[in-house]
Amino acid sequence: MATPKPEKLLCVLPLPAPPNLEQQMKEKHPEMDFEYIFHRFDTRNALACVKDIVPPEKFQSATVLVTLTMLPDPADCPNLELIHVFSAGTNHIANHPIFTNTKIPICTATGVHGPQIAEWVLMTLLAHNHLLPRMYEFQKKHLWERERTMEFHRVRDLVGQRIGVLGYGSIGRQIARVSKAMGMDVIAYTATPKKTPEARQDSGYIVPGTGDPDGSIPSAWFGGLDKDSLHNFLEQDIDVLVLSLPLTAKTRHLLGEAEFEILAKKQAFLVNISRGEIIDQPDLIRALEKGSLRGAALDVTDPEPLPKDDPLWDAPNILIAPHISGVGSAYSERAFQILDINLTRRAKGEKLINVVQRERGY
Repeated sequence: MATPKPEKLLCVLPLPAPPNLEQQMKEKHPEMDFEYIFHRFDTRNALACVKDIVPPEKFQSATVLVTLTMLPDPADCPNLELIHVFSAGTNHIANHPIFTNTKIPICTATGVHGPQIAEWVLMTLLAHNHLLPRMYEFQKKHLWERERTMEFHRVRDLVGQRIGVLGYGSIGRQIARVSKAMGMDVIAYTATPKKTPEARQDSGYIVPGTGDPDGSIPSAWFGGLDKDSLHNFLEQDIDVLVLSLPLTAKTRHLLGEAEFEILAKKQAFLVNISRGEIIDQPDLIRALEKGSLRGAALDVTDPEPLPKDDPLWDAPNILIAPHISGVGSAYSERAFQILDINLTRRAKGEKLINVVQRERGY
């Protein structure tokens, strides 16, 4: 009988290990040797800086790698069979030789962000609708302005407003769930048309009690990556448009002047929690200045970090955050839950979840 191949789980992450992680991994996956390497977040090219942090020999025996940005040269990881990335998107590693020149399965943390990001989306939307920045200015000046301002009488609640979710993955589904609870009508858009109930189901990781597992929340579904299909979706009297789709060659600058002119029909509010490059940023600034859009909340920009002298900072009716909408105390715990699911499935020879389709880029 052949000797089983040694298994090694190597974690290289820019966050401290959760309490008792090593013990839990040994109990659930005793066949695996476990090593955790903490490093500070580094925005340099992953291949260029990984050798500064992890000696190449550390990768030699690794069969499973958990990482965010740090990937080894393919020659340094001859035994690697699975990569688990602690992010939903993989555009930041799409040009790495591991991604382009190997067939090592790559799985993501898709599904862990939904609750946190959905709350951020609704928080920014409600803050804009209810003039929270204006109220805070009153507070800082110690002004009781109830009798002297009429602008609050123009506040419109969300009931009956239509939210278009452009990119109906795990994040989009939780945004839909909380929006529906606020009385909004939800319509969904996906790159691949979902015409049957089976196609509309969510087959990835779902935080219990969240999302839209069976795809029943939207009142209408739209799909396709051609401009005609996109414009048909945007023409559906959308009050709020949320971007929650991955960045690929086909989605870069997906929204620009023509799309903002369509949204001007209802003077829509735009929220982007996906990637900054999906929007033509100068066109967005002009749309805000013209009043084609009533406002925008951006957790992502192009580039990042946004330079101090970038005109986006001073665009009217805008809220900008430094790519933090998905950050939270439960992030790491949920990401390791996905890893645990896939390690268990891998050991049983079952199909993995959250597997990146390289040809699609996500």
